[in-house]
Amino acid sequence: MALDVKSLVDAEAGLISRRIFIEEEIYQEELERIFARCWLFLCHESQIPQPGDFITTYMGEDSVLVMRDTSGKIGAFLNVCRHRGNRLCRADNGNASAFICAYHGWAYGNNGDLQAVPNLQDAYYDDLDQPKWGLIPVAQLDTYKGLVFATFDKHAPSLTDYLGEMTWYLDTFFDRREGGVEVVGGVHRWIIPCNWKLPAENFGGDAYHVAWNHLSALTSGFTRAPAARQTPGGGTISPGNGHCILAVGAEDYSAAPVEIIQEYEESIRAETLDRLGPRLEKITPNVGTVFPHLSFLRGSSRSFRVWHPKGPDKIEVISCQFVDKAAPPEVKEALRITGLRAFGPSGALEQDDMDNWEECTRTNRGAVTRRYALNYQMGLGHDRFDEELGAWSSDFRISDSNPRYFYQQWARLMLADTWDQVPAG
Repeated sequence: MALDVKSLVDAEAGLISRRIFIEEEIYQEELERIFARCWLFLCHESQIPQPGDFITTYMGEDSVLVMRDTSGKIGAFLNVCRHRGNRLCRADNGNASAFICAYHGWAYGNNGDLQAVPNLQDAYYDDLDQPKWGLIPVAQLDTYKGLVFATFDKHAPSLTDYLGEMTWYLDTFFDRREGGVEVVGGVHRWIIPCNWKLPAENFGGDAYHVAWNHLSALTSGFTRAPAARQTPGGGTISPGNGHCILAVGAEDYSAAPVEIIQEYEESIRAETLDRLGPRLEKITPNVGTVFPHLSFLRGSSRSFRVWHPKGPDKIEVISCQFVDKAAPPEVKEALRITGLRAFGPSGALEQDDMDNWEECTRTNRGAVTRRYALNYQMGLGHDRFDEELGAWSSDFRISDSNPRYFYQQWARLMLADTWDQVPAG
């Protein structure tokens, strides 16, 4: 039975059904219509710098192996042996010239080719078409400023078109200085019993929760959290295609309350303004989400994280710290430490958020509770298209404008059978 998507999301009225956060049928449709079609973030190039380097991740619930082959080319493949479907590589990352399945010994090169099959001559009678049985590649793979993306849909728009105006906002995080950024401190992974859309929308523009949810961190001086202060400027910014940015005022540099980090931000301000242009004199992008599940932030942390769905009520988080490659070593280390304290798996701010996402998911399961729509009406009718920003912008920095655009894109994809049927913008 086809889903009645229009009854689930009414972005114009600001009403969202609780069912989209808890029902298995809806979740399975998401895997097909969103995660199997959208451009999804895989890793940063600095995580696989050398030939043979690899990292394992997910696209939806599909395990994916991302690697540089011997020639240095980046490829991404389903992390699944073609013989019996065993997971091929079980390590999180490393360096390898080949991968051998633990079940029957089929061996694949780091370019995805099937290189060796035990008993090829006597059991297969030397009659196996090996080139046909290599690892299954993604349909498209591309990078933007060191960020590696892929899609399973060969008909998906190009990565540049998919990101659209979001590219400039990504630049403010990942291309502030010559050389871009690099990942430091490895990868953190943890499980949260919540629906994947809750953290995605939170990072995409929920400034409303900061002054309440993170009150203890604010009052203790742990973070300056400019999103919570009533300083001038800023707003929720929607550059299109469901992507979202929360911006603060131009004078809010979003630096962690650590002297060495604040001094560094002041020292590079002129450089970043010159590099990124006049938009940065109007706003400071502080946190955001690339639809559907890549989020990133700065301030108390410089990190990006991916919300990998594991069911309607469970996600695996993959989180990494990033720093300007040109930053001094002592600044990089200070950023790494402050990031872990704020938004690591046991970070002061991360724990606040996780508790609420879990409770929201749990309560929505109630048979009576789910009959009642959620309210996303804050700021309804109080946003406008800002030509200078190239995006829809709320009139006030606290608004549900971005979540409405996020769920509007969700609904468009859930209704469409092909990318041609998905409205642009």
